[in-house]
Amino acid sequence: AYAADMAEPNDDRLYFRQLLSGRDFATDDQIAAQMVNFVYAIGDRASGECVLVDPAYDPAALLDAVAADGMRVTGVLATHYHADHIGGSMMGFDIDGIAGLLEHVSCPIHVQRAEVDWVTRTTGVTADQLVAHDSADVVTVGDVEIQLVHTPGHTPGSQCFLIEGKLVSGDTLFLDGCGRTDLPGSDHAQMIESLQRLAKVDDDIILYPGHRYSLASSATMGSVKQSNYVFDQLLGT
Repeated sequence: AYAADMAEPNDDRLYFRQLLSGRDFATDDQIAAQMVNFVYAIGDRASGECVLVDPAYDPAALLDAVAADGMRVTGVLATHYHADHIGGSMMGFDIDGIAGLLEHVSCPIHVQRAEVDWVTRTTGVTADQLVAHDSADVVTVGDVEIQLVHTPGHTPGSQCFLIEGKLVSGDTLFLDGCGRTDLPGSDHAQMIESLQRLAKVDDDIILYPGHRYSLASSATMGSVKQSNYVFDQLLGT
């Protein structure tokens, strides 16, 4: 299973924070509150470095939030190109995201290789501001390692992140259901393959999704496999 290749957990060193749009930041933004996106900050407390996962709506406030914890942002991880995750235009609204964040801090934006063109079109950032990755690449923050897992289906370059007993899944897998496959770049067959890949993740890994579409904000993969209909109806597990 995927967890076997990850480093042993070091909770004292790992900085991991889950932030909910419309509640923890962008509190006056109705779209942020409606979309209930999660942003994650992952880093190394010893070095003070962290990366932000999908910093949309109010990147300046997100920078302030981690700074209050004594952390500084040294990179961004993008799960996929949709504007509610990395900024851009959506439903007639302009959402701030990685382009705005780069006005405050110079740092690499880590994306899956298949997502580069989609990200540049959505956000207006240029390809030279992005770092393109393949599946199983590792992004290191201080001494904390984050494994990238390519999970296409919702978008061509959707990716998840494995970090010390945690799986940040973007819009590939939620606690209930999975990402849509009727949007530009979506592919139902690829989504099935990606869900089959995630079904191999160890049961004790904790799933952290891209949206709060359920009462809970996280759950073990074991419980998700038991309760989420996709593992029964789509995969027949």
